[in-house]
Amino acid sequence: MADISDELVKLERSAEEARAKLAGLAGEEYQAQWRSWYEAAAVFQAAVTAHAKATGQPRHEVEQAVKKAVRHADEAPAE
Repeated sequence: MADISDELVKLERSAEEARAKLAGLAGEEYQAQWRSWYEAAAVFQAAVTAHAKATGQPRHEVEQAVKKAVRHADEAPAE
């Protein structure tokens, strides 16, 4: 499994939260939220690329590890 940073997890979580806000929107509200999601996703993708390059890890493994960490954190039962 790829070594990932808390910052990457935070960026992916932010992109996913922006994507989730698209539900139920239409028209200009949808377009504005889509741009917010797109920008957050682009920041995440750039950070994944930089991290992979800096650490010598395969980029796809870094991205998969981050997405898995975010999904599993979301699925964890509340304490």
